[in-house]
Amino acid sequence: MRNAFTMIPLVAAIFLQFVAAQPTPKYPAIAPHTHKSYTETIERDGAKAAFEMIAIPGGTFLMGSPAAEKGRKEHEGPQHPVTIKPLWVGKCEVTWGEYDLFWEKKPNEKPAASDADKTADAITRPSKANHHDIDWGYGRGKNQPVIAVHYHAAMEYCRWLSAKTGKLYRLPTEAEWEWACRAGTTTAFSFGEDPKSLGEYAWIDANANDMPHPVGMKKPNAWGLHDMHGNVAEWCIDHYDAKFYGSLSLDKPTLLPFKMPSEKRYSYVVRGGSWIDAPERCRSAERGFSVPDWQKKDPQIPQSIFWNNADWVGFRVVRAMEEHETLKGIRSKITKQSPN
Repeated sequence: MRNAFTMIPLVAAIFLQFVAAQPTPKYPAIAPHTHKSYTETIERDGAKAAFEMIAIPGGTFLMGSPAAEKGRKEHEGPQHPVTIKPLWVGKCEVTWGEYDLFWEKKPNEKPAASDADKTADAITRPSKANHHDIDWGYGRGKNQPVIAVHYHAAMEYCRWLSAKTGKLYRLPTEAEWEWACRAGTTTAFSFGEDPKSLGEYAWIDANANDMPHPVGMKKPNAWGLHDMHGNVAEWCIDHYDAKFYGSLSLDKPTLLPFKMPSEKRYSYVVRGGSWIDAPERCRSAERGFSVPDWQKKDPQIPQSIFWNNADWVGFRVVRAMEEHETLKGIRSKITKQSPN
């Protein structure tokens, strides 16, 4: 037995040398892809809008921020490997030119012109009646980003758009959003670490003149996506959970993790920061989330599930090449009776 025990340190040393000799995974790992970007055109009652969908490769990356990143919050960690499948991501945030085709026309104003219109018209949309100007005074130019829409409204728009086009559009998962924003980088921002360059890529508190701006005016990231930092923060499909990252594997990549939405009105994830935010709130890993105060100016009882007073929040759409089974047909569960 003495001989066996004396062998333990030697065996342990050999094992540690073996582990140390194994290759450390290098992230991000970007997979080759063959799908192409395209332009989607939608039409209703003679009005048209078009938007570009950018082909984004799949791959694996470390989601979240390193402990030393300036401005980091605890809920941005621990960093964990995540695998994303190829997808298309909206080149820009959804604009009023697009969104007005969804909500402004009521189903019974005109007979539906096609089967696609009939399907799309069957989806409930918010009425025009509201407690404030829809655009909060910033203007509803066709290239202005949609603002102050509730999570439910963004989800319903995606459902309408899917019915209208025959393609499965939805909000991005939080993991997909960060993958698309980083565009193969590991730095605090998609262009590097120095926030002094942020003004070239984003509308933030320092340069936005207290208002959102037309989409696509700033430089895109390396994958051709505009306004991933700043302008308007963007809804993700996930329910917000401060401890969600800690529930995922730190060693083996998780395929497309996301926190399922529920019937509750709050809280849901928003990403990217906005025109009201300082640079640290616009980092690739920064996580925001909705709160009841976003509807404190709504006098309706019950309060709207389509509109809020978060005039710094909008969204962009994505489309998966191969949709995750759990995400097929996903929709908002929020109703007027939903609790906070």
